[in-house]
Amino acid sequence: MLINHFFSSLSALLLAIIIGALWRNLVPVAQRVEAGVSISSKTLLRLGIVFMGFQLSLQSMLSLGPGVLLVVLCSVMITFLLTAWIGKLLGLELQQRLLIAIGFSICGAAAVAGAQGSVKAKEHQVATAVGLVVLFGTLMIPALPALSLLMGLDDRGAGMLIGASTHEVAQVVAAAGSVSATALSVAVTVKLARVLLLAPIVAGVGFFMRSKHQVQGLDAPPLVPGFIIGFILAMLVRTSLDLPADILSIASLIQTLLLSSAMFALGLGVHLRSIFSKGGKSLLLGLIATTIIMTVAATGTMFFAPA
Repeated sequence: MLINHFFSSLSALLLAIIIGALWRNLVPVAQRVEAGVSISSKTLLRLGIVFMGFQLSLQSMLSLGPGVLLVVLCSVMITFLLTAWIGKLLGLELQQRLLIAIGFSICGAAAVAGAQGSVKAKEHQVATAVGLVVLFGTLMIPALPALSLLMGLDDRGAGMLIGASTHEVAQVVAAAGSVSATALSVAVTVKLARVLLLAPIVAGVGFFMRSKHQVQGLDAPPLVPGFIIGFILAMLVRTSLDLPADILSIASLIQTLLLSSAMFALGLGVHLRSIFSKGGKSLLLGLIATTIIMTVAATGTMFFAPA
């Protein structure tokens, strides 16, 4: 956050993941910190997602217009379904392909970690999905502004393309901020519309895991995790009440603190050597998922770019 204060184009969340991954892969991590890492990657992450709801207003989502909302819905659903299906064809475990599908279609590492409980994923599966989100999302930061130029899009069109396809909110800010303030405003709003779909997707995955695998009792993943309910309630409060700017600013600061801590903890779980040496199929699926969402978003932007 200190670095971000002086270099606003460098997101605190993205830096936190990268610093955590560098520590894990360059310097041994002491066993005694693992309990705190677990709290950060689970409890603090879920609280951060709840506070993310205060950044979402249904009015701002609806102001995008039906065409843009249709592109957002198609980008998320087509990417999620095709990624999960192709992952099955590649022979990946159900949990791994679901985490990659959720992370690449909605909001990156936060979505991956948020869905961990619903899919009953293992730590190494979460770390692989997070590592892939960081890798491909970072590559999209220079690629998408260049693509928008090749497509002849104006600033609002570039913002829509970036917001509808880039994996992480932090990566959206970095990519769209390099275009213009107008592109950044549109991109963040479109991206938050994608984040809005986190709740129904996680609930749907929880229902699928219960019914498909007939998991019951203590082993059953929650149909709608408590933090998702908190996320929805926070969004409804933001939508229904005219909250003062100072309150929203404090909520945003708390969200950044919580999610930065969580992203650092998730970065500590990213073993790059393992991903590249043993995760060839996951790496391929990440590339395919990125191509899918960029294709859907680019096609939709050509037809429904905001005026």
